[in-house]
Amino acid sequence: MNLNRQLRLKARPAGVAMPGPDTWEIVEADVPEPAQGQVLVRNLYVSVDPAMRGWIRPAPTYIEPVPLGGVMRAGTVGRVVASRRADFAEGDHVSDVAGGLGFQDFGLSDGSELLKVDPLRAPLPSYAGGLGLNGFTAYFGLLEIGRPKAGETVLVSSAAGATGSVAGQIARIKGCRAVGIAGGPQKGRLVREVFGFAEAIDYRDGNVGEAIADACPGGVDVFFDNVGGGTLDAALMRLNRLGRVVVCGTMSQAGANGEAVRAHLRLALVHGRMEGFIAFEYASGFREALDELLGWREQGLLKAQEEVVEGFDVLPECLDRVFAGKNFGKMVVRIGQDAG
Repeated sequence: MNLNRQLRLKARPAGVAMPGPDTWEIVEADVPEPAQGQVLVRNLYVSVDPAMRGWIRPAPTYIEPVPLGGVMRAGTVGRVVASRRADFAEGDHVSDVAGGLGFQDFGLSDGSELLKVDPLRAPLPSYAGGLGLNGFTAYFGLLEIGRPKAGETVLVSSAAGATGSVAGQIARIKGCRAVGIAGGPQKGRLVREVFGFAEAIDYRDGNVGEAIADACPGGVDVFFDNVGGGTLDAALMRLNRLGRVVVCGTMSQAGANGEAVRAHLRLALVHGRMEGFIAFEYASGFREALDELLGWREQGLLKAQEEVVEGFDVLPECLDRVFAGKNFGKMVVRIGQDAG
């Protein structure tokens, strides 16, 4: 390939509108040459993440927004095709969970944010999900903030998703009883039969609060929350004394009017601890986390599911599906074939 396709941000969606086909444009540019200290990576897989909506809004959050005309930020997995660094060789497979390489065929890196990955230990798409940023988010959020103890009950929202499914499985590995909240019977079966949760709650079927009470008769010790909103309210009502709430995401409020205060937050203040986090705060531990996640996978203790789609113009459709809860497992876009 002599040209570098790039997905660039053309326009910011108005207000809380979902990104659409007019949000981005595909541009062909020259393939860059690595300077001394750089590597050139051929991106093969691109991670689709809810955080992408925040990355294209004008106001910075924990990271500066993607500039208009800039290449869309995205976590990627690819292959080194040229290197001017001693620690990376042509043919090495790498993941860039920070998204610096971006949604393009070829990207340059100084290597500081790249992790070498082994396609013989796990399929490359897995390094864009459960063995990538989603896995690291679950790993550090649960273990560093949730601090589960054997015998405790860990409740996870969006339990069929790429992050929630790993969080629940780690809870199980640590000797806890994992209960997952997901949407629909098919996702419930995935949560129980593939990911090994003890119980699965369908938030679309009746009263979530009553379902949590039934599934967690001894209360909730750790709530790993990817959703917010009414699900958070319901979980807080079952939070045990000294319980912990890990605030990982607020997908239910993606299109809300900005109301962030929940009716039962006082219960968290009285009974336990509620804390949010950014996975990149733990970046120095990503290599260690990856090695442990891979070890659990090889022991058959950790499973992941990726939904891989192809194309360079499918990001709006993929994001729509993620926010509507229509994806099964981690959504990944393949933009290249591995020649390694």
